[in-house]
Amino acid sequence: MSGLAAALEIVGPRWALLIVELLLDAPLRYGDLQRELGLGTNQLATRLRELEAAGVLYRLPLKHNTRAYALTDRGRALRPAIEALARWSDLE
Repeated sequence: MSGLAAALEIVGPRWALLIVELLLDAPLRYGDLQRELGLGTNQLATRLRELEAAGVLYRLPLKHNTRAYALTDRGRALRPAIEALARWSDLE
């Protein structure tokens, strides 16, 4: 399997990179992610579990039995790729 194919196994599913993009600036709670993306709870939960299992993000315990999600070093390393894709989309 090529490196690109391996990467797409992790961040290729719908919404995965958008979740990572939202977390690049700061950790967010589940509800904040859901509100920003307008994503159904089952789909968001699935993507978060997949990204956590792949070592892209982790759960951060907060007060009152709530959690936030934050990027690992591996997740933060996706910033240049996300920025390059955003620039690419602006090309005509």
